[in-house]
Amino acid sequence: MRNNASFESQKAYHILTAFSTLITFFLLFIFRSLDDNRLTSWQWTFIGVDINRIFLILVFGTIAAYLFSKSAFPERNPSLFLFFFSFIACVFFWKEPEVIVDVSRYFTHAKHLEIYGIKYFIQEWGRGINAWTDLPLVPFLYGLIFKFLGESRLYIQLFTTFLFSMTVVLTCKIGKILWDEDTGFFAGIALLGIPYLFTQVPLMLVDVPTMFFLTLVIFTFIKAMNRGRVWIIISSITVFLAFFSKYSTWLMLSVLVVIFVVYLIQNIKKPTIDSQPLNLSTSTSPVSTQSYIYRGGLVVLFAGLLIGIVVLLKFDVISGQIKFLQEYQKPGLKRWGESFLSSFFYQIHPFITSAALYSFYVAFKKRDLRYAIISWLIILVFVLQIKRIRYIIMVFPMLALMASYGLQEIKNKEIRKFIVSCAVMSSLAIAIFTYLPFLQKTSYVNLKNAGMFLNAIDAENIEVLTISSVDDVLNQAVSVPILDLFTEKNISYHYDERLLPMPEKLRESSFRFTWEYKNPAYYTVNNSDSEKAGALVVISGSPEPPFTAYIEERAKKYHNFRMFKVSEGIFQHRTSVRVYYD
Repeated sequence: MRNNASFESQKAYHILTAFSTLITFFLLFIFRSLDDNRLTSWQWTFIGVDINRIFLILVFGTIAAYLFSKSAFPERNPSLFLFFFSFIACVFFWKEPEVIVDVSRYFTHAKHLEIYGIKYFIQEWGRGINAWTDLPLVPFLYGLIFKFLGESRLYIQLFTTFLFSMTVVLTCKIGKILWDEDTGFFAGIALLGIPYLFTQVPLMLVDVPTMFFLTLVIFTFIKAMNRGRVWIIISSITVFLAFFSKYSTWLMLSVLVVIFVVYLIQNIKKPTIDSQPLNLSTSTSPVSTQSYIYRGGLVVLFAGLLIGIVVLLKFDVISGQIKFLQEYQKPGLKRWGESFLSSFFYQIHPFITSAALYSFYVAFKKRDLRYAIISWLIILVFVLQIKRIRYIIMVFPMLALMASYGLQEIKNKEIRKFIVSCAVMSSLAIAIFTYLPFLQKTSYVNLKNAGMFLNAIDAENIEVLTISSVDDVLNQAVSVPILDLFTEKNISYHYDERLLPMPEKLRESSFRFTWEYKNPAYYTVNNSDSEKAGALVVISGSPEPPFTAYIEERAKKYHNFRMFKVSEGIFQHRTSVRVYYD
């Protein structure tokens, strides 16, 4: 009788979860005007989408989630499953164009290393290589890929997808160390319940690699506190790497202080009979408070020495960047921001956010100090009002851990798995069938298509010209490196964009860097004689731009031309490409 009642109760929970999955989607769709995301707002991504088709996909996704919840095989080797599932899911998005203009900076930095070498990159970063507000680590890694594997976007995507999948695995490992394998496994799955994240993985940006390095820092520091020895060195190196990934990481590294304090308090506090053991150490012998202080101090000392050397060598560059960030980017966050409602309920599945919110109550009820480790970064985001989802990508693994922690209150493991699986299937459906098609219709796809077309024609040397005016939001000179990313041909660029002044109205714009950007000298080295060019590419902000006499004269030398003018008609700027060839 009891088993029958349990079965009926479980069946009711399954039905409730399935119904909630579908009704949540419909509510978000109906009130999609509330989503003010700057890239994948539901207001834009669902334009022209057949909602009945998406609903049908969600129904099949929910069925797949139910079947998955009944399966036990993933838990036999959770890390392996999470790695390959997340990797395969991201492969769907490799056909996405580069949709954020910042990629031109990172590509340019990486290509400097490819052409001039590692020594040049280290010496000239921030001088001969204009660093804007970027730190060097991720472009350095991209440059190594270009130099030793080849200048191919595929290699970059393999790399960023690998880092993302490793972040999923590390999230699982952190949950297992702090609590148990179940908490870690569900956290790894929950990280895949963020549709926005899938659109960022294939891009040649720094956000996903930074997320990996910050998660690695948390994992290795916990290991260093538990084990000591070689983990102290490893943790120090990872702190160094995260420090030079992105400036916003500096604030997030405060989580190390939280971890350190939690270890000290829980080592001093005696566990009660009714509570869980408070010793976080995975070693068989007890660890003294002095050992924790010693281990944590060594990590800070070694990391500080490594960081200090680089800061001293590049002090003028770094201090200048910090000053510029305070004057330009910090105030700009208020102008470029997005609502928390958009970020945490549209771009992150509501099931994940709701479970994370509930976890605060659970942790308070249990008086679980370990929860401070995973909640600290999310609290910082809200306290400091960081309202730009791109700037908080690095904290998503901690949000996933919070969601998993809250879900553990549901005693039936199968129900927990069904809930989180529904979130993942819904997120994948939205990302693949709405976000991806929308991004493939943005005007940046013109650079991708033009690059692929250039690869197919018989022309090794390509002359590129850009047309910009003071009325444009974006200086098209930055499109040259993005085109270069998609083509294997030699590019020469002759226009001196320094002659074009930056419009005063754009001094506080997020596109300001495009007007201060100057294409590197290597574009004038490969093919300085324009008469040898086998094709001419004209990049502009409109399909029918006003040609100068020079451009008209150059275009007349070719017998054929191809136009790339796809546009979503939403964003302020547009990039159109004309290719003239014989």
